[in-house]
Amino acid sequence: MKIIEIVTPLTDTITKGLTAGDQVRLSGIVYTARDAAHKRLTDLINKGERLPVELRDQAIYYTGPAPAHPGTVIGSAGPTTSSRMDAYAPALIEKTGLRAMIGKGNRNQAVIAAMKQYGCVYFAAIGGAGALISRCIRKAEVVCYQDLGPEAIHRLEVEELSLTVAIDCKGNNLYATEPLKYRRTGL
Repeated sequence: MKIIEIVTPLTDTITKGLTAGDQVRLSGIVYTARDAAHKRLTDLINKGERLPVELRDQAIYYTGPAPAHPGTVIGSAGPTTSSRMDAYAPALIEKTGLRAMIGKGNRNQAVIAAMKQYGCVYFAAIGGAGALISRCIRKAEVVCYQDLGPEAIHRLEVEELSLTVAIDCKGNNLYATEPLKYRRTGL
């Protein structure tokens, strides 16, 4: 199996060249954000105000990392359920130029429609592998919303973070196609 190496910032050419099912190793800068941070960002967008972080051509990882242990950059940093951000994702994709989201689980049709329209992809990270994922994080710093604790927005520098393209910018969706392959018939 071929693994595609990509580095942020992501371009239209990169995202449009990815297909659902592709295995990717992502390096570069990735921002974290969960529910509360997404709500704050969306509120700023709705007010026409400037965001505290530039998301154009970037990736957001849906995680609330655990505190770092002595001698480590970050604690466990596993993905959270992405559908919790579905109410906010279309606006972020459209208004900021966000190119990628990282999490676990399916997305709703509004998110997929925005992904198709604006050239965004959704990567799946392995749930339960937060300790392993943290090994790919070389640097971590809180960039805004420190009052949210682990749900603050962090700027991560990642190296070879292993991901799967779960939904590509054409709307191909592993969460829709793959279960059909394993459905039992004739029960």
